[in-house]
Amino acid sequence: MKKTDPSVEARNPLTGLDYPDPDVIRVDDTYYMVSTTMYFMPGCEILRSYDLANWEHAAYVYDRLDGTPGQTLADGENIYGKGMWAATLRHHGGRFYIVFVANDTRKTYLYTAERIEGPWKKSEIEGFYHDGSLLFDDDGRIYLAYGNRDVRLVQLRDDLSGPMPGGLSRVLVSDGDNPILGYEGTHFYKINGIYYLFFIHSLRDEWKRVEACFASDSLEGEFRGGDILNDDMGYCNQGVAQGGVVDTPEGKWYAVLFQDRGAVGRIPVLVPLVWKDGFPVPGTDGRVPESFPVSSTRPEHEYEPLVRSDDFRVPELSELPAEEAARRYGCFGLRSAWQFNHEPEPTLVDWKKERGELWLQTGQLSGSVVQARNTLTQRMRYPRCAAEVTVDASRLKEGDCAGLCALQGCYGFVGIRKRRGKMYLVMVSREPEDGSESAETEREWAAVPTEESRVRLRLEADFTEMKDEARFFYENAGRWEPIGIPHRLRFRLDHFTGCRFGLFVYAAEEIGGAAGFLEFRYDF
Repeated sequence: MKKTDPSVEARNPLTGLDYPDPDVIRVDDTYYMVSTTMYFMPGCEILRSYDLANWEHAAYVYDRLDGTPGQTLADGENIYGKGMWAATLRHHGGRFYIVFVANDTRKTYLYTAERIEGPWKKSEIEGFYHDGSLLFDDDGRIYLAYGNRDVRLVQLRDDLSGPMPGGLSRVLVSDGDNPILGYEGTHFYKINGIYYLFFIHSLRDEWKRVEACFASDSLEGEFRGGDILNDDMGYCNQGVAQGGVVDTPEGKWYAVLFQDRGAVGRIPVLVPLVWKDGFPVPGTDGRVPESFPVSSTRPEHEYEPLVRSDDFRVPELSELPAEEAARRYGCFGLRSAWQFNHEPEPTLVDWKKERGELWLQTGQLSGSVVQARNTLTQRMRYPRCAAEVTVDASRLKEGDCAGLCALQGCYGFVGIRKRRGKMYLVMVSREPEDGSESAETEREWAAVPTEESRVRLRLEADFTEMKDEARFFYENAGRWEPIGIPHRLRFRLDHFTGCRFGLFVYAAEEIGGAAGFLEFRYDF
């Protein structure tokens, strides 16, 4: 029976998945959210919802960005910790607009489309606008508010190609003397004739994210305000901040912010918001509620999962409208839950749909899993999750390694390695030396000889209360055998994203080898 009751319970944090820096809008009865995807491709993922509590994939804005050596993992380069982030999403005059910067190219990108599914047209805005937020004013003028510590305003040309000559340009708010993190993550609105700036920043005496808001009745006037939300939801002193605000068709208001949850990443949080004397007041008595009712505009809708198992078989696309097929299989023809680590090389991907096998071939030498081309990833889920996959190692070449990894700077993986003509089940991790955040070494903790060409591997992750631990297993006679050591996962600025499951193969000695992946199972 389809659900007809519009009442839905929202439970925080929302997705349990790494969707940081959210911006959210409503178009008629549909909410859309964009978040940072950095170096994963396809990129700039947009989610949709009809109740703000449940979200599903709507579209990717681009398959590739600029194809630089760093974006393609070529010549030993990468863009970890860089790439696309903190997009602004707007709908104006019947068109969707997305603006974001890429910190590797130091460019500001503008994508426009008539429909959220695309096609999206790419262009650039002259200049570099960190954490920019777009505003279409009532008088037809267009502005970007952007920056860190000193938050600035720039008026744009009518075609958004760059700053308007002689247009308004000024510092709106400054937090320059904050010793930790000054105002950034700007979200800029005009609501009932008042201009509002929402920011994230840190308390000055300790690292803790808090949300601030400043308001003015004029872009030439003084913006006044301060902190409006300082709450950790009882979770490890991790504050809730940075994101967009949105209204419902009934006139209720909410903020979609995020909270750091350790190695799993930064997870969206829904916060009720009311207006008192023209100023936003989020939460209940200054706190973010763990759960509360919201209303659905389409109570009969069944949401597609954001992460999922995959048998890698032929999807029944003929039974779906073309638009729905493109939405569900937006990762270069694979299910949209997948993203490649950096821009992939499709000629090295051989998907044998009828047999349910996805083969990844090596095309360059790589010193470690983080430089492996075509690693296929899904987000890990809070508070616990696990993944299993069968790896066909029959086509590995000498020095090749393939398997299932916890992808981050201090990665860990269970895999199969060909060494001196023999196959070994291995558990490998990269650990900081002496607690350092920079000096790292890779270590093989276990190597178990095997005669099998197909092996089933498992990775379990526990993120409760920032335990952030991964454990690794292989199947032996129908039982899971642990291999290696429990590995501590870490959220760090070197990758700046939540930990992900990754299916990988890399070549240490010669190219041309390949690994097959079958029956991926996602448990949570």
